[in-house]
Amino acid sequence: MIVNHSCLKEFAEKLHSLPSSLTKSDLLISSFHLHQENELDIYYSPHNEYINRTATIVIAGITPGFSQMKTAYETAVESLRQGRTLEQMAVDTKIAAGFSGSMRHNLITILDLCGLPQAFGIQSAAKLFGELRHMLHTTSVIKYPVFIQQKNYTGYKPAITHSPILLSTYAFGHFPAELNHVTGPALLIPLGKAAETVCETLIRQHSLQNLICLNGFPHPSGANGHRLKQFNKNKEQLETQIRSFAALVDFAIEKRK
Repeated sequence: MIVNHSCLKEFAEKLHSLPSSLTKSDLLISSFHLHQENELDIYYSPHNEYINRTATIVIAGITPGFSQMKTAYETAVESLRQGRTLEQMAVDTKIAAGFSGSMRHNLITILDLCGLPQAFGIQSAAKLFGELRHMLHTTSVIKYPVFIQQKNYTGYKPAITHSPILLSTYAFGHFPAELNHVTGPALLIPLGKAAETVCETLIRQHSLQNLICLNGFPHPSGANGHRLKQFNKNKEQLETQIRSFAALVDFAIEKRK
């Protein structure tokens, strides 16, 4: 397990001062502000500081939305009040906030529909967020929440490639550095085309080790009204890729015996 202690320590005292129930006016403030670039604002959130090095499945969104940020902070506040260590708090926030809310429900539904449970011999993808959490690492191409005029950034307007800080510092900096801690082999599932484009580029440039990218997975956000149409179009392709990866993992395990 890898935890970014330096960032957690820097923000721990600020977390102690927060109320239990949080709003944008509590979190989108200068104390948690990291960067500004034109209309883009990046704020800290504690839930992407923990890396599950032994994960078999890695799910990567574009950036945490405010709902995930809020869940992460509320979990962090409660965790610290219970006297848990920074390392334990990082794990707590990861489990609670990773694709939390309706997005997690939609994500699990699509993973189940494309045959992931059958390929990996599990009952449902929901188990990955519960008792099989050791198999999963959740993260984002831009690890911290990004907003445009306090609205969630979607990966477009501007595109990641048109933003120096999103591209160089995060997408091609922090993101591959984080994923290269995963020992693999692991299946990398980017959510939506913007995240997929970054992941494909990094793999093509050999910037990601021991990861195989799943292509064609729709973004599970409720705001993506075309997600089921996109899924149905790519369903057969997704099933084939997942089965191939599961067979590869079995082969790798056999070689190590």
